[in-house]
Amino acid sequence: MATQLHAQTTITIKDGEKWFGGAVNDAHLMPFKDGYSLNMYGDTRGNQAAPLLVSTKGRFIWSEEPFKFAFAGGKLLISDAKAALIIDSAATNLRDAVASASKRFFPAKGKLPDTLLFIRPQYNTWIELTYNQNQADVLKYARAIIDNGFPPGVLMIDDNWADYYGRFDFRKDRFSNAAAMVDTLHSLGFRVMLWISPFVSPDTEVFRELLEKKLLLMSNGGNAAITRDKALNPAIIPWWNGYSTVLDFTNPDARKWFTGRLAYMQQTYHLDGFKLDAGDADFYPPDALSFAPATPNEQSRLWGEIGLSFPLNEYRAMWKMGGEPLVERLRDKQHTWTDLQKLIPHITTAGLLGYQFTCPDMIGGGEFGSFRDGGKLDEELIVRSAQCSALMPMMQFSVAPWRVLSKQNLAIVKQAVALRQKYVPYILQLAKQAAATGAPIVRSMEYAFPGQGFADEKGQFMLGNKYLVAPVLAKDGQKIIKLPKGLWKDDKGSIFRGPLTLTEHAGPERLPVYQFINKK
Repeated sequence: MATQLHAQTTITIKDGEKWFGGAVNDAHLMPFKDGYSLNMYGDTRGNQAAPLLVSTKGRFIWSEEPFKFAFAGGKLLISDAKAALIIDSAATNLRDAVASASKRFFPAKGKLPDTLLFIRPQYNTWIELTYNQNQADVLKYARAIIDNGFPPGVLMIDDNWADYYGRFDFRKDRFSNAAAMVDTLHSLGFRVMLWISPFVSPDTEVFRELLEKKLLLMSNGGNAAITRDKALNPAIIPWWNGYSTVLDFTNPDARKWFTGRLAYMQQTYHLDGFKLDAGDADFYPPDALSFAPATPNEQSRLWGEIGLSFPLNEYRAMWKMGGEPLVERLRDKQHTWTDLQKLIPHITTAGLLGYQFTCPDMIGGGEFGSFRDGGKLDEELIVRSAQCSALMPMMQFSVAPWRVLSKQNLAIVKQAVALRQKYVPYILQLAKQAAATGAPIVRSMEYAFPGQGFADEKGQFMLGNKYLVAPVLAKDGQKIIKLPKGLWKDDKGSIFRGPLTLTEHAGPERLPVYQFINKK
């Protein structure tokens, strides 16, 4: 049963009903409790988001535009909706509610990103090089991957490879022959992606060209009487790298210009794809002037459409692009056990919102301040991070494990990579199913086993419907594992009958995995 609601409404929460959705980066706070609130207009928490809430009792709420929601006193309060709200109560559990919402509002498109992203580990130069991306060190990093016994895969060259933002050529002071560098990487067995953003540095040749053609988001300078046609100045956007202008992708000519530049980069430098960063909804001021009317969230979604032309793609910030063949990486995590514990709730919630081709954050954490400030790295944390990623849809390295780990711990990380290779055929099978049906590759326990009391479980997940994966996420090596009803076989060959709660001490080399044998 579906009902269309007004832009403001109050919903009574049923006994035992628990809700998920909205912003992936808040998933560790789900299921939602009294006191939580989020206005999704212009705020996607720096990661994937969607105007969808789903409940364990089979209800879901959807709107084509962002809205504000809050939980208080046993009520779900929705306000400031920019479009009609739809509530559907036809299903009886979380899994069926997600399937119904997916089919209606973000259906799977039958397409996959490049399968190399699933088959081999990914490598990103960010933590090792940060803003000093350069030809010599990129090649050194790639050769070290192979020399240390890791398989080549996709290699991503990160930020600061150009003279300025909007310039689509490698800077000559750091890349003497970028095309030759990419050719060498290809010969080593890598496919090469390049970091890009929608920003354009002001006071540059490219900026002047784009401003003259009005391909940038414009500003009225605080004077509401100035329309876009009369506006002379661009919107200046503060972001983590300073202040820039931003392309207006509601303008077809801006999209054409940008995709033309990417095609030029591929042809000139032999690149295989792009890491499309930034594009967060909060980088698009609500009072800025665009070619066509659009919310900040819609501008972020249009940024997502750029990646559909490139099977090798990656995004971090996204809005309402579930079901599309886009790779979505979780937001950068700090090098802490607390942030490691966020990976499972975040990636499984991404699946509820239709983002199935999701990559956990870089192994050991992708927040470079954790590495830059000279603090001592926790080798055990890096090992457990690699194990946690190993049976997720993808795994991505950035900090070089051979540089920061002992010989023993390096061997354990390589063991995690080898373990993943055994599961790759099944992961690919699940990826193809996700492309066809929208079903998540990695699934929360409540999604996989509705109504068995798993709504609050954040420390384990299901890989498809076959394997329960329970990574160690604390330094003491202790792991409490909750088996659902049925017969289970663990990675050591022991058989267990659920429902059952186990307390295991998993040594540093062990990733606990339980295969579901049957329901009896």
